[in-house]
Amino acid sequence: MKIFVVGSINMDLVIKSPIMPDNGVTLTGSDFMMNPGGKGANQAVAVSKLGGNSYMVGCLGDAFSRDLKETLEGYKVNTDYIVKKNNVSSGIAVIIIVDGDNRIILDAGSNGLVDKDAVDNAFKDASEGDYCICQLEIPQETVKYAFMKAKKIGMKTILNPAPAANLIDGILENTDYFIPNENETEMYTGIKPDTKERRIEAIKKLNDMGVKNVIITLGTDGSCTVFNDEYIHVDSVKVNAVDTTAAGDTYIGALAVKLSEGKFLKDAMSFASHASSITVTREGAQKSIPYLNEIK
Repeated sequence: MKIFVVGSINMDLVIKSPIMPDNGVTLTGSDFMMNPGGKGANQAVAVSKLGGNSYMVGCLGDAFSRDLKETLEGYKVNTDYIVKKNNVSSGIAVIIIVDGDNRIILDAGSNGLVDKDAVDNAFKDASEGDYCICQLEIPQETVKYAFMKAKKIGMKTILNPAPAANLIDGILENTDYFIPNENETEMYTGIKPDTKERRIEAIKKLNDMGVKNVIITLGTDGSCTVFNDEYIHVDSVKVNAVDTTAAGDTYIGALAVKLSEGKFLKDAMSFASHASSITVTREGAQKSIPYLNEIK
């Protein structure tokens, strides 16, 4: 079973700060790091490290391209479907960490050039039952095309709607698993998912919009879904968070691996919670994602 991740590949430029600076204020930070990242690449690495058959579909530019590709290959992610673009930067994320939480500024760079041709090139090797994961750090028209093509092949589709944006027609109705966090859920539904009743209401509203399955990630409160009219809540694992970068991406990748193995949805959610709980105890993006044996 192949899991294709059609998405972004970034170099993360990370610095810690004692506080978030106000306008016009310069602060002294610490612990600067450059980490390969991007939601797509992070999810592809999570799939691979957690036992899945991971294929990255995306674009790299002039800056950091060799480092980013070699890092993915080091994690045994298939990079045959990554296209090199000239005269454009690879994707860049500037990340400021304050008290273990992060603020992120993105420059899409070559991620904005992931197109239908990249999808066609990858999906010629896809089969019924394979999975396609997308996020929103590449053009939405490409996400729509990837999902429509995936459904024609008989693949399962997973959308992580981050960073949150108004979705064009054709995406939600071709999404098998829609996995927003609390803020994204509120943006798409107008419902703050802070109680069981509101979470159920938000999930049903998303179902009415065309999504087959909805899983809301709730940070320290775990995650929830409604399956066969039953509300399912999976607790998070309580840890001391150091850096929340890639926690959501770990959850997505872990969930995809277990779903592709035919596990029940609740069991897949529990596995994903355990995986992401390890991620937040470590600094960085891809290097913070655990291997399968660590969860066992």
